[in-house]
Amino acid sequence: MLSNSYHPKQNQLINMLPSEDFEHISPHLEFVQLSLGEVLYESGENLYYVYFPIDCIISMLYVLENGSSAEIAVIGFEGAIGLSLFMSGQSMPHRAVVQSKGCAYRIKHKHFMQEFNRHTGLLCTMLKYTQVLLTQMAQTAVCNRHHSIDQQLCRWLLLSLDRLHANELFMTQELIANMLGVRREGVTDAARKLQQAGLIQYRRGHITVLDRIGLEARVCECYHVVKTESDRLLGIEPAETLKKHRIPIPWVRYPATPEESRNFSLERKIRET
Repeated sequence: MLSNSYHPKQNQLINMLPSEDFEHISPHLEFVQLSLGEVLYESGENLYYVYFPIDCIISMLYVLENGSSAEIAVIGFEGAIGLSLFMSGQSMPHRAVVQSKGCAYRIKHKHFMQEFNRHTGLLCTMLKYTQVLLTQMAQTAVCNRHHSIDQQLCRWLLLSLDRLHANELFMTQELIANMLGVRREGVTDAARKLQQAGLIQYRRGHITVLDRIGLEARVCECYHVVKTESDRLLGIEPAETLKKHRIPIPWVRYPATPEESRNFSLERKIRET
């Protein structure tokens, strides 16, 4: 089932498929709406669907026996959930939970594997995305071990923004702490620093990014490594993809230069006085 307001090609992986491959896979795609906090899969659960997000974000979480968890990857319009299938895995190795509500397309595992085995276009696309996902997982592990909570929060915010095409996130500090695998107090302190620097505005459960350039100046190398690999292998041009398939683009101001960033901050201070 397709939607009048959305199109499967608003997902970058589906958009990359040759037209013949898309024609074969499209009849099996089902449009679904995903709510905040919805668990798509628990660790060890059998895979019945492969999900292709459109305007939602899915967090991949590793959960320890004591209930503690940490995010190992964040997936949006550029990716898919359920890659274990084509690597001969029948179950989900991690928890997959909706971090930001929105829409997606999904396909039953048997139809996905039929098309995967028949068409090289889908095979090549999924292999490219596997490399992107492995890069993100590896870089996340390094970041969590060697970089400050401030830097981790900047990385997490930027990766999330890239997948939402907006400047607002609806997320509590407790949930962010669970994603990063750190204490809530650490996230509170890091968010306070970013707010005092004029980079974000935080209200309970609501984060607005005011200065993306400033965030990119503070973030560690991990964000740029992940983004560069994703852009290189998937050829992502978010704004153009959205326009082509008629996704409404939320208004968001991203200053283009340091000077414009300073002027933007000054304009914001004037409006607030």
